[in-house]
Amino acid sequence: MNTVALGWDRTLIELKQYIREKESVFFSFTFPILLLILFATIFSGQFADAGPGMSAARFFLPGMISAGVLLTSFQTMAMSVATERDDGTLKRLRSTPMPPAAYFLGKVGLVLITSLAQLAVLLAVARLAYDVALPADAGRWWTLAWVFVLGIFGGVVLGIAWSSLATARSAGAVVIAPVLVLQFISGVYFQFTSIPHWLQSIASVFPLKWVAQGMRSVFLPEAMASEEMAGSWELGRTALVLGAWAVAGLVICLTTFRWYKRGTT
Repeated sequence: MNTVALGWDRTLIELKQYIREKESVFFSFTFPILLLILFATIFSGQFADAGPGMSAARFFLPGMISAGVLLTSFQTMAMSVATERDDGTLKRLRSTPMPPAAYFLGKVGLVLITSLAQLAVLLAVARLAYDVALPADAGRWWTLAWVFVLGIFGGVVLGIAWSSLATARSAGAVVIAPVLVLQFISGVYFQFTSIPHWLQSIASVFPLKWVAQGMRSVFLPEAMASEEMAGSWELGRTALVLGAWAVAGLVICLTTFRWYKRGTT
């Protein structure tokens, strides 16, 4: 079998393993969906006078999609690869005839499938339960596509690279702590301009802020671009930053990835 076919087989195995891990499914897949429902319900009264077509669900939808990108790519990869390295799974896989590329294709396939499924559910909930108007022009859907793909790819390679800093026991603290901090300072749960300027500057270094900003450009009214840090959606800069993180993450991933647990060969 060729590498692509083996990668697809590996993707199916990864999906089965992922579904069996109820904690991973909840915190990476279900969590953003539940948060959208909670925020849209709790804060619905605050958007009563926000203008036609604006609602709590529409306001929080871009942030929940961005959080989903982070959780299904970066968090899932960092925690699962660290666990597989510690329990010897990677060591056993390395000794099989399976080419290493098939393993990574399996991880990418897992993230793509789960992320697309999560995106579909989020859009369905927003549209059917809260009557959120979805983009009506192809340009916004194209923006959604490239921001989503760049965010997912960057999250996957950065997550695999980050896994080298964690072990199975420390993965919770080493991975979840920065994930939570980035979500709170990147405009996922709050309006970005309401965050202190020094935290805005820190968040601007990392890709999540740009994923969230790109998603806001897709789902929020054009007039709300003035609420951004630079007074516009900055889609060109968004593409540059996400592309740079994707390339840097790939380089770091390739240079730091280890098949074996520290102290073993």
